[in-house]
Amino acid sequence: MPVIETRGVTKSFGATRALDGVDVSVERGRVLGLLGPNGAGKTTLVQVLTTLLRPDGGQATVAGCDVVRDAALLRTRIGLAGQYAAVDELLTGRENLDLVGLLYHVGRAERRRRTREVLESFALEEAADRPVRTYSGGMRRRLDLGACLVGRPPVLFLDEPTTGLDLRTRNQLWQFIRELVAGDTTVLLTTQYMEEAESLAHRIAVLDYGRVIAQGTADELKSQVGGDVLDARVTHREDLGRAGEVLSRVAGTAAQTEPDSLRVTAPTTGGTDALITAGQELSRAGIPLRDLALRHPSLDDVFLTFTGATAEEPPDDAGERTTGGDD
Repeated sequence: MPVIETRGVTKSFGATRALDGVDVSVERGRVLGLLGPNGAGKTTLVQVLTTLLRPDGGQATVAGCDVVRDAALLRTRIGLAGQYAAVDELLTGRENLDLVGLLYHVGRAERRRRTREVLESFALEEAADRPVRTYSGGMRRRLDLGACLVGRPPVLFLDEPTTGLDLRTRNQLWQFIRELVAGDTTVLLTTQYMEEAESLAHRIAVLDYGRVIAQGTADELKSQVGGDVLDARVTHREDLGRAGEVLSRVAGTAAQTEPDSLRVTAPTTGGTDALITAGQELSRAGIPLRDLALRHPSLDDVFLTFTGATAEEPPDDAGERTTGGDD
């Protein structure tokens, strides 16, 4: 039985359909990466699954509990780190962690052990006995992430957990998540870092406009993109339009444009020939390049193919996409 499962879950805010029949499932000891542009519904889904929002329709269960009927019991079985740090500024970092352990009914000795472990893992030992109001934003974020791990809940929801963290702390968190999953913790992770999804998630679901538009392993999703990807980076941005016409003609598919580069899916066979031809045609057209390369599809390509938006930037209509959460 899946530890997390939704069937036809819907949620609206006025005329905005935030979730439009979402079906996802996560097995025990696995990580589901939830990807999607800002406003796609990711945070709204997390809030429904953690009992912070009541769904309008459909069914959702987590750890054997219905998110509506068994909400009180479910809260004892899950951990949540949202997009913003939720810590008590009047308490010290150590006291915040100890309080969370107390709420989970963890014994004193074990609470102290777990608190020390979290403080060490997130490089907060030196600040452990300072009031949180003296912490920087990054320190508060690390403390908040650590707090959701103190109780060792069997199900963990991480909503863009590493946004704003430095590379060292991000890698430490990744390792901590891997260790928890090895111990049978189930994780639902929303992220806009493709590397994070590929590193941690056993399966990935792509959400857009409140609907799941693609699901599978990273390799399965990449295979749906098609052949290899032809990347061109122009020297002068004013050449983007002409370069796009050349690449589209060579590959037979429309080119995707970014600020100073283009990408196009090469034919399934003959990718190298397409690379050579593209170079010759661009040179003949008098379009200078900074780089031209053929590579295997990445999760960034998957994201762009399915949603038409890059993962790192909100879409142009982000305001129209906005739902009840800060997706």
